[in-house]
Order: sequence, then C-alpha cells, then structure tokens
Amino acid sequence: MNRLSSSKHPCQYNEKKPIEIYMFIDPLSPECWALEPIIKKLQIEYGRYFSLKHVLCGRINNLNVSRKKNYEQIANFWERTASRSGMSCDGSLWLENPVDFPHFASIALKAAELQGRRAGIRFLRKLQEVLFLEKQNISSKEVLIECARGLGLDVEEFIADLHSESAAKAFQCDIKITSEMDVQEIPTLVFFNENAEDEGIKITGTYPYEIYVHILEEMLSERPIPTNPPSLETFMKYFKFVATKEISVVYNMSISQVEREMKKLLLQQQVEQIPAKYGTFWRYVEE
Repeated sequence: MNRLSSSKHPCQYNEKKPIEIYMFIDPLSPECWALEPIIKKLQIEYGRYFSLKHVLCGRINNLNVSRKKNYEQIANFWERTASRSGMSCDGSLWLENPVDFPHFASIALKAAELQGRRAGIRFLRKLQEVLFLEKQNISSKEVLIECARGLGLDVEEFIADLHSESAAKAFQCDIKITSEMDVQEIPTLVFFNENAEDEGIKITGTYPYEIYVHILEEMLSERPIPTNPPSLETFMKYFKFVATKEISVVYNMSISQVEREMKKLLLQQQVEQIPAKYGTFWRYVEE
C-alpha cells in the first residue's frame, strides 16, 4: 500500500461523493475479473461514499502477451487464478483462439464509454464475460460489435467511434494517468478524498474485503455506515448475470447457501443456471 501526493491526481470531478477511486484494469486480466465480487460488495455497501473510475493501463497482465506468445504460460495463469478466486475463466482460450490484438478491446471500451460511463461499465463486464466464459476473441471487431448490440448501445455510433480520434485520445489519457500514478501492476486501486492537500492511497493486487473498507474509514472524516444489500431478486434484476462467488461475497453466504437460495429463484423461473468451468453463473430472466 503506497501513498501518492495530491499532485498526482490528474483530474478533478464535480461529483459530490467524498472519495474517488481510480481502478486500473486490463480487460484481459483474470486478476481484475477476480476482483469483481469485492468491487460489487464495496459499491453496494459503501457506494454512496465514493465514485469509481475505471482506467485502462494499456498493459497485458504481468505475464504479458509478448511476441514470443507464451500462450501455455498464460493459460496456466488463468486456470490458477480461476481456481483460487472462484471467478471462472477458461485458459484454453490461449491454446485455441488467442487474442492477438488486445489493445483493440481497450479502444472498444473507450468507444463504449463515449455513450456514457454506465455504458462503459456494462461493456467492460460484457467483454469479461465473453472472454473468460465463452472463450471469444475480443480482438475481433465482430465480437466487439456483437457485445455492443447485446447491451443495446447505439451500434452505428459505436462502430464509428471504434476508429475515432476521440476513443484513441481517451485511451492515451488513461495510459498517461497510469504513468503519472506509477501503476506497475493490475489491478491497482487509488483512493483520493476531497482534500487536495491529502495524499492518495494506492493498493496493488487483491486483498480481503476488510482492507478496502479500512482504507475508506481512514480517508473519511466519519465512520462509514454500510448499506444492507438488496433482495436477491433485486440484485439479479440489476446485474443480470453474476457468479455464485459474487453472490457469496456480497451476501456473506457459503457457496452451498447461495446455490440453495438461487435454486428457489430457478424454480420460480426468475433465473437461469449457467454452468462454467469453475463454479456456476446465474442469468436473470427478463419478464
């Protein structure tokens, strides 16, 4: 955990929330995917205290997809991460359908963000799902367009923005922020409060949930009060597609407890059960 001087805070926002968190990510990083349950829980319990900004670091996780293309090593890393975290990802992608131009997925994410921050967040999640679970090549323009279409984005605008100067500049801005904050690994979270004189706190890697709550407590002038999570039905209706592991973390349930509760919703035809290589996912059934 490192502290950053406020001079490294590259942008100021007018949002009224007292904390801003910069989350440095790469769409291809299984470690960022593994952090999803903790981020969901943090947003549900303490979201009224902070805003979250995703920043693309422009790097391909620590293994780095180099010209040597050591795909077997990357595949093994994905499998280990999935087994450890409970967030399924299928490393065989790298042996069957490797992602050759990963920067294109990052440009696509910035193109989606041009339709709003919420659109960008949804597009990132969709990218992760089709990559880690469906083993699709997210360097493919067709796959990226299908993701946008499935989310209800303006597809014509998205296609135009894929090759626009605006998306390229937004990506370059993220890379500049990554350099200014000296982010060397992903995921990295940097916490800033409203006081420009205070240092930011940088935390690299994945830690127990309590560590992130402790940082919020340290940076706020008050002790934050957690919000209780919504009903499972409301949770599913909002997020649409989630892992058993995510529900387990958000609701402090064991995996077996989650499966028991979700099977009740399954019998009520409110969700569909989607098996994955590691664990299970659940899809909300639209009325």
